[in-house]
Amino acid sequence: MIAVFIFYIHIVAAATIFTKRWQEAGLGEGFLAVGFILLIFSVGWSVTTFILKLFIEKEGLAVWLDRDTLSLVLLTIAEIMFYYIYIVQKKK
Repeated sequence: MIAVFIFYIHIVAAATIFTKRWQEAGLGEGFLAVGFILLIFSVGWSVTTFILKLFIEKEGLAVWLDRDTLSLVLLTIAEIMFYYIYIVQKKK
């Protein structure tokens, strides 16, 4: 259930970023922003899964918090920090 919620957050974020970039700079920029989000998500998920394989067993910490869900949570936290820094520095 946590994984579904995280995927939902990413879908809503991609739709929001697409709409914002489409209105500001055009359709191509909207698709480029979504492609960037997909790239960060796919590479980040692979990296966090690799890192957590070194420290946590496949079963994870609980039935509802296995290693895959933990990697998605870690990825989401890292993405929030990355996008926050990216947006704040872009506005300055």
